Amino acid sequence: MTKTYKKKLIEVAIPLEAINEASAREKSIRHGHPSTLHLWWARRPLAACRAVLFAQLVDDPSSNLEEFPTHEAQEAERKRLFTIIEDLVKWENSTNEEVLEKARAEIRKSCGGELPPVYDPFSGGGSIPLEAQRLGLPSFGSDLNPVAVMIGKSMIEIPPRFKNADPVHGGAKERNFYRNAEGLAEDVKFYGEWMREEAWRRVGHLYPQAPLPKPYGGGDATVIAWIWARTVASPDPAFGGAHVPLVSSFLLSAYAGREAMIFPKVNKSARCIDYEIKQGPFSKSELEVARSGTKAGKGQDFICLLSDTAIPREYIRREGKAGRLGQKLIAIVAEGNGGRAYASPSQDHENVLIGLKGDAAISEARDTFLAGETPTRAEITGGVCSAYGLTTWGSLFNDRQLTALLTFLNILPDLRKKVFEDAIAVGLSEECSGQGDGISLAGTYANAISIYLSFAITKLADRGSTICSWDSSRTILRNTFARQGIPMTWDYAEGNPFSSSTGNWSSCCEWIFKAIEKFSPNSSGSESQQDAQSAQIPKAAAISTDPPYYDNIAYSILSDFFYSLLRPALKNVAPEIFSVISTPKSEELVAIASRHGGRDGAEQFFIEGMTKAIRKMVENSLEDIPATIYYAFKQSEVKEEGISSTGWATFLQAVIEAGYAVVGTWPMRTEMANRMIASGTNALANSVVLVCRKRDDAAEPVTRAEFIRTLKRELPDAIAELQAANIAPADMPQSAIGPGMGIFSRYQVVLEADDSPMSVKTALQLINAELDEYLGGIQGEFDPDTRFAINWFEQHGMKAGDYGAADNLARARGISVDSVKHAGIVESAAGKVRLLSREELDEEWEPEGDDHLTIWECLQHLVRFHEKDGLSWETIRLMRMIGEKAEAAKDLAYCLYDISANKRKDAKEATAYNAIIADWTELSREAAKIHDTRRDGQSAFDL
Repeated sequence: MTKTYKKKLIEVAIPLEAINEASAREKSIRHGHPSTLHLWWARRPLAACRAVLFAQLVDDPSSNLEEFPTHEAQEAERKRLFTIIEDLVKWENSTNEEVLEKARAEIRKSCGGELPPVYDPFSGGGSIPLEAQRLGLPSFGSDLNPVAVMIGKSMIEIPPRFKNADPVHGGAKERNFYRNAEGLAEDVKFYGEWMREEAWRRVGHLYPQAPLPKPYGGGDATVIAWIWARTVASPDPAFGGAHVPLVSSFLLSAYAGREAMIFPKVNKSARCIDYEIKQGPFSKSELEVARSGTKAGKGQDFICLLSDTAIPREYIRREGKAGRLGQKLIAIVAEGNGGRAYASPSQDHENVLIGLKGDAAISEARDTFLAGETPTRAEITGGVCSAYGLTTWGSLFNDRQLTALLTFLNILPDLRKKVFEDAIAVGLSEECSGQGDGISLAGTYANAISIYLSFAITKLADRGSTICSWDSSRTILRNTFARQGIPMTWDYAEGNPFSSSTGNWSSCCEWIFKAIEKFSPNSSGSESQQDAQSAQIPKAAAISTDPPYYDNIAYSILSDFFYSLLRPALKNVAPEIFSVISTPKSEELVAIASRHGGRDGAEQFFIEGMTKAIRKMVENSLEDIPATIYYAFKQSEVKEEGISSTGWATFLQAVIEAGYAVVGTWPMRTEMANRMIASGTNALANSVVLVCRKRDDAAEPVTRAEFIRTLKRELPDAIAELQAANIAPADMPQSAIGPGMGIFSRYQVVLEADDSPMSVKTALQLINAELDEYLGGIQGEFDPDTRFAINWFEQHGMKAGDYGAADNLARARGISVDSVKHAGIVESAAGKVRLLSREELDEEWEPEGDDHLTIWECLQHLVRFHEKDGLSWETIRLMRMIGEKAEAAKDLAYCLYDISANKRKDAKEATAYNAIIADWTELSREAAKIHDTRRDGQSAFDL
C-alpha cells in the first residue's frame, strides 16, 4: 500500500528570492556572526538553514483541506507563512524573540505541539545545528573532523549550559543583568586580556617600538607589521651568491593622500640592496612599477635586482626545497598619529628575529606537533606553498611568530587554573556537574573559556604566518586562508600581537566575544565526533545536513593547520577528540583521485561511502518529516556538463540508492560571487537543497519508455508551477530536477532496453530534455510576430540576416516580414532584416495605444525600463499597463533566457531576462497597488 503523509511547505513552495537575498547579504556581515568564532570553509548561510528548517517542519496548507479547502485559501495561507519566513531570514531578526517565537508556534502546530529534535551528521561549521537551536529545536550534530566538532561544541553545546549566567571574573562587571551567553562572552574578553598581559610580560621585549620619520611626527611608535621579503641567491655567478628579494609589490598604501611605497636602492658594486620609504603622490607609471615588485614579465617569475636577469621559477623551487631561501626586512608599518606610518627597515628590528635562531623550544615545536605536512596541489585547488620548501606547518611561521604562539599555548594551563579558582569563588560547584563527564561545574566552565581562547590562538596563527601578505588597498594584513589553500607568498607581513591594529591578540578575542554574545540558545545541544557512515543517530530527529561535495577541497588537510595548535591547547580538555596526531584523512568522504588510485577509484569510494551514510539517515528518517540535504555545484562542472555533471549525478545516485525519493529541489544562491576562489576552476556556484522522503516499499520497476511518458505527463505542470512561483530562469534547470527526480526515484528502478538500471546521469539528461521541450512548446502560445522574433533571435541574435530567410520564416507563421515590421519589432532594408534592440524601441510606446501589440514588445520594453532603473515607478507602471499579457511576457522571458544562455551563449542578454524574472513577484505586487492614477493624480491608463 502506498504511504500517505502530510506535505510540508518545503515540498510545495518557499519564498526563494527572499531567502537568497538574505543569504547573500549575510556574507557581508561580520561582527557578531557565528562564522567569526572560528574559520571553517563553505559554511551554509544561517538565513538559508533557518528558512529550510522552518519549511521542512511546517505543514503546507494543501495538507489541511478542512481549513483550506480551495486553491485560493491555500495560496493565502502560504503567503502568510512566506511572510513569517521573510521576517525570519533577516539578520536583524536572528535574536528577535517575537519573530522567533512566531516561527516556533507554527512548528509546534504542525508537529503535535512539540518542537522535534534536529540532527546533522555532517555538521562542519555548525550552521544547521545552530539554527535548529535558535528555533528552539533540540540540536544534535556530528562530524568526523575534530576541528569541526570543537566548533560545534562551542556553538551549540557550551552556551546552553551557561545560559543567563553571570561572568565569574573578579574585575568590574559590564552590566547588571546577563542574558543568554553574554556572561560567558564577557569572561572570554576579560581572560583574553589577562592572557595578553601575561604574554607581554614574557615576550614583550621581542616587539620593540619603531622610530617614526619626521613626516609622521617623529618619536617612537608601536609597530603594526614588519614587511619581509623572501630572498634567493642571485642566479648570476658574478654576484657571488648575494641574496636578492622576491617581492610581489612594493606598494604599502594606495590611499589617496597617504600613498607610500618601498624603494629599493641597489648597489651593484657592493652587492647589496637597501630599502627606504617614499611618500606620494605618485604618477600612474610609478604606481605600476611599485605594484609589480620584482616580478618579471610573461613566462618568468622575478628579476634579479643586482644582475637585471630573470630568476626562473624552477630555480626558486630548487633553492626553496634545499632550504636556501632567506628573508630580509624591507619596511615597517607603525601606528602613527591619525593613521598608518611607514618607516624604513631597521637592523635592530631585524636582529630581534636573528637572535631567536636556534631556540630550543621553537625547534622542538617544529619537530613535534608542527611537523605535519602542508597540502600538495593534488589535494586542494587554492594554491600550495609546499613546492617552495614550506612543507610542514612549522615552516609557515618565522621564529618570532612561533614564539608568540608557543607563549599563548603555554599560558592556557595557567588560565584554566585561574578561571577555575574564580568560578569556585563566585559559587560554581566543585562537585561533579552531573553531565556524565566526571567534571565539576567550575571545571567545565574553565574548560569552556579555554576552548574559546584556544580559538583566539588559532585566529592569531591565521593572521600571523608567513603566508600573510600586506593589503595596500586597505592597509591591513591578509589572513593565511584568504583562499581555500595555502599559496606561496613572497613578501609577507608579520603582525604585532601586542599592537592595537590589524592581526593583534585583542582583536582575535574581540571577534570571539562578539560571536558568543549573540548566541541565543533556546534548547539543548550536543556535538560529537562520529563518522556519518556509522553514526548513532538520535531517535525521532528530523534530518538536515550539508555533506561533502564529491571532489571538492579536502578540508581535513587544511584543518590540520588549526588542529596542530588546538591539540596541544586542548588535549587535556577533550582528550577523546585530540587523541590522534592529525585529522582523519582516509575516511573523509571526498573523491580525491590521489588518495584512491585515480578518478574511478575516487568516484567509487565516494558513492559507496555516501550511500552508506545516507542509508543510515534513511533508516532513521521520520515518516512525517522529510529530510533536507544541501548540495553545492561547481562552476566548472556546470559549465562543462550542465545539470547532469558527474559530481551532481554521483551524489544523487548515492541518495537514491540509499533509499530516498527526491521530492523537491530548491536552488539557493548562498555563495559570494567575488570570493577569491571564484576565479578558479572549482568555485561553488550555488547550492541546491534536496527534499527527500523514504522511498515507498511498494515501489515497482518501470521501463525507460514508461518513465519518459510519465515525465511528459507530469513535468510540464510542475514546471508551470515553478514559473508561477517566479523561479529565476538560471535556477529553473536545478528546480526542475525536483519533480523530475521525484518521478525517477518513486520507482524501484527504471530499466533500459537491455534490462540494465538507468543511471541518474541519464535521468538528469532526460529531465533537462523535457524542460527544453516545454520551454520550446511555450512558443506556440505566443502571437505570430513574437514567434517570428524568437526564431530569428535564436538564429541571428541581433545581427542582420537575408530578407529571403526572414520571408520564409514569416510565411511559415502565416504572416509577412512587413507585418513584423509594422509591429515595430524589426528593421527591413536593402535586402536585410534585423531585430531592433531594446534601445531602438519607441521610448514613448504604451500598450493601450498600440494597434499591433505583441508579447515581444511588452517584454522588451519591461526589460528596457528594468535594466535602466530597476524596480522604478516607470517599470511598475508599465507592468500594470501590460495587464493580462504579463504572464505571457514572463513565459517569453524564460524562453529567451534559455536561448541566450544555452544556445547563443550571450551572458548579457541572459542576465537581463534572469533579472526581470527575479523581480517579477515584487513588480506584480507593486503593479497591483496602482489604481489608475499617476503621480500627478491624472488618469494613467484605462484597463
